[in-house]
Amino acid sequence: MTAIKKTAGIPLLLGALALPMSLSAQEVEATDSNIDVYGSALTEGPEVEGIITSRSGDKIRVTLENGTTTDIIIDEGTEIRATGGFLGMSSKKLTSRQLLNGLPVEVDTLQFDGGLVASRVKLKASDLETAAMIRGATAQQFAEQREDIDANTAAAEALRGRMANIDQYNVRGVTNVYFDSGKWNISSEGEREICEIASQAEAMDNALLLVVGYTDSDGDEDYNQVLSERRAGRVTNYLQQKCGWKPWRMLTPTGMSESDPAADNSTPEGKAQNRRVSVNILVSKATEEG
Repeated sequence: MTAIKKTAGIPLLLGALALPMSLSAQEVEATDSNIDVYGSALTEGPEVEGIITSRSGDKIRVTLENGTTTDIIIDEGTEIRATGGFLGMSSKKLTSRQLLNGLPVEVDTLQFDGGLVASRVKLKASDLETAAMIRGATAQQFAEQREDIDANTAAAEALRGRMANIDQYNVRGVTNVYFDSGKWNISSEGEREICEIASQAEAMDNALLLVVGYTDSDGDEDYNQVLSERRAGRVTNYLQQKCGWKPWRMLTPTGMSESDPAADNSTPEGKAQNRRVSVNILVSKATEEG
């Protein structure tokens, strides 16, 4: 927690803010004494919408669309929820440990003399899956590819030295490659698009590629997991063998089966959009700022 003394929690404060406006002066004075949180009374703060770009102790830093940043305290009373499912109507309560770098969030805040405290953090379950996948894939990739990295000492050391916070990425380009039902062979159009995004990434300093495979909702779930992995693996092989992309500049390919559909699976057109492999260009925020 911060060094500022805390004498009450957010739930107490939220209740106090909801008290009727008809309170007497004596009642208001008594209420004020109960909402002395973080050393000063809290008032309603702004809603902050952006991407988590760093964590430090009990604080998160959220970068807004215009590039400005806002530091927000995550309190033990902060409500953190992920929405997903049909029309986003389901909701799952999360812990502060699941607020990962790279995660888009909407934060309702309370304001005090020392800054902002989060009363509620809202995010999408699909975004949380992607952020967790990138974080895990990054760690796994650097472990599995250590020998390849050492074989490319000069380039690898320059890359690793500038990526102290490698899980903090900017997405600089995305290409979706589409597949026929039950297939994982790449069309001629898909081959062209794969090499095109590799060329785009090659022009960016220290860019990495993340390849993620998906399926539509047809078929057995276990088979779809295998199918999504085969599609991701086929695209990865093509990137390396035909487009000249170096293995040590690629995160571990991942199959996500039917999750995170891009379109409605109840129509043939929607299913066609969901049978895809997403090739993402990632550039470390530390690299770009350094």
